Amino acid sequence: MYEQERAHASASDLMGRFSPLAMIVIDPYEDRLISANQAACELLCIDEPLPLAAPFSHRLSASLPLWVSFTDEALVQKTAWSDDLVILDMLRQPYRVEVYALRIEGSGLLLLTLIDRNKAEQRRAKAELGRQHRQGEVGWQRVEQVFERIEKQNQLILSAAGEGIYGLDAEGKTTFVNPAAERILGWSTDDMVGHDAHLMFHHTHGDGSHFPVQQCPIHASFSDGQVHHVDNEVFWHKNGEAIPVEYTSTPIFEMGRLVGAVVLFRDIRERKRAEQQLRDALAEVESLKQRLELENEYLQEEIKAELNHRNIVGNSPAVAKLIKQIEMVAPTTANVLISGESGTGKELIARAIHAGSTRSYRPLIRVNCAAIPRDLFESEFFGHVKGAFTGAVQDRNGRFELAHGGTLFLDEVGEIPLELQSKLLRVLQDQQFERVGDNRTREVDVRVIAATNRELRDMIDAGHFREDLYFRLNVFPIDSVPLRKRIEDVPLLARHFLHRACLKFNKPGVRIPPAQLETLQRYSWPGNIRELENVIERQVIVTQNRRLSFDDLLAESPLHNTPLNVEEERKVSQAEILLTEQALCQRQMDNTLRALTITRGKISGGGGAAELLGLKPTTLSSRLQKWGVDLREFR
Repeated sequence: MYEQERAHASASDLMGRFSPLAMIVIDPYEDRLISANQAACELLCIDEPLPLAAPFSHRLSASLPLWVSFTDEALVQKTAWSDDLVILDMLRQPYRVEVYALRIEGSGLLLLTLIDRNKAEQRRAKAELGRQHRQGEVGWQRVEQVFERIEKQNQLILSAAGEGIYGLDAEGKTTFVNPAAERILGWSTDDMVGHDAHLMFHHTHGDGSHFPVQQCPIHASFSDGQVHHVDNEVFWHKNGEAIPVEYTSTPIFEMGRLVGAVVLFRDIRERKRAEQQLRDALAEVESLKQRLELENEYLQEEIKAELNHRNIVGNSPAVAKLIKQIEMVAPTTANVLISGESGTGKELIARAIHAGSTRSYRPLIRVNCAAIPRDLFESEFFGHVKGAFTGAVQDRNGRFELAHGGTLFLDEVGEIPLELQSKLLRVLQDQQFERVGDNRTREVDVRVIAATNRELRDMIDAGHFREDLYFRLNVFPIDSVPLRKRIEDVPLLARHFLHRACLKFNKPGVRIPPAQLETLQRYSWPGNIRELENVIERQVIVTQNRRLSFDDLLAESPLHNTPLNVEEERKVSQAEILLTEQALCQRQMDNTLRALTITRGKISGGGGAAELLGLKPTTLSSRLQKWGVDLREFR
């Protein structure tokens, strides 16, 4: 310990308190800065007691490997010198230093003399200028040669630059132009130097409107002394072509006075083209995304709509014939025209044809022609381009494009305006069309299934429907039979709709008594299957006893019932006079449940169900228990 302290004292003596050179003592083994003279403290911004607690290597930045090699050399050779080293001050600022090292005898410490290379080079340059001055004219000639060499190097740099560079004086006149600027703008140096650059190639905006010089960011550099960067303007080529550019205008000062500016600019035509291609690609991706989203919506509809003919419920001869027709036409590409009254299931037939076809992997696109405004038919069918009409803010795919490779179902085809029927005929014949506002012809592969509840023949005679379009659609006609002509299917349909309604409204256990099925079969069903489904759903909603009744409902709609013939009336009268034991029990149960409904589940007491039925409360309770009736359903 005593030897170490004596070494420290010796080192301090060697450094000298007032030496103009920065001198420090380090312990390379302990990685510590032991001591520093006044000049070293000023150089390294040291204002804390020595030795420093922080490791000396923290001040060596990325040059640490060079320092390790240097200190090893000094410890082995006793002295070392290097001008490749970097040291950081307390503020983490780097200094390039020239270092002399001396190993202190009797210890592992090193005495380092640090010289700031930047300051040293400045002193040498100043000394050189002094010598040149003393040498007189010969020296000044050499200085002139130095500046000529610097100017030549600058000219080489300007010539090699890929960006256009030109200079301006305070009046906006061009002072110099590099070859890249000549190449980009088409003007030669002789054309440009001494002339107003703004009037020559920066006089107009990209849209052709006048560009006042007072608004020019380049000229603004002359007044505000600020750097101006613009990334989306145009310079004008000598041949009149607009060249998209980005540029930076930097002011030039001389003795604190603004004397001009230098402008560096870049031709960005390739970048603009790449950006436009990217925008076009993104627009195409967005269009495909929209198409896929729409197709997904239609696919979801198909999933929810039960897509094959096995969901055409019924076992009547009419249904058997219909299923056979579907099986024959589905595998073909023939157009189909489905005729029939509203509510007979024309769309279900269309979906069954599509599901049995080779196009079933593609969507079935449905168009309700009766719901489209007259002036939007063409856009809805064929799509439109952006700006084709007021409100067309972007390109839109039409239904034919969405149905490409699949099937297009035209519901209520008789509602298509006469003036559009010719365009529809062309698509059916040639499988080609144009979007609204576009002159590009597009090709599609679409099978068309049409449906109507109108007599198209009568419309043809009246001049409201094209005969050639009718024949193009009516390749394979299918009649959708009304429910009154397949009345034997009513029980099957009623049970089918009852099952769906129970699931939909979460009312399990609801059933239709046999007598009520007979009531349903005596109704003419002018609204066809859609009306039957609605009636079933409505009764499931209102029922309180898990048994559906249609007597009151159908009696309230006398206009919906057609008169029965004599034979039917005779059968009805016999059915009303002669009741089976089961029918009597059912009627008794229905009558009891009606009484419970009126009294809201009250059995005994004044105004109770037992009093209304003329029964003892115990007898009524016994019957209800036998039938499994839960009184909570009536309260």
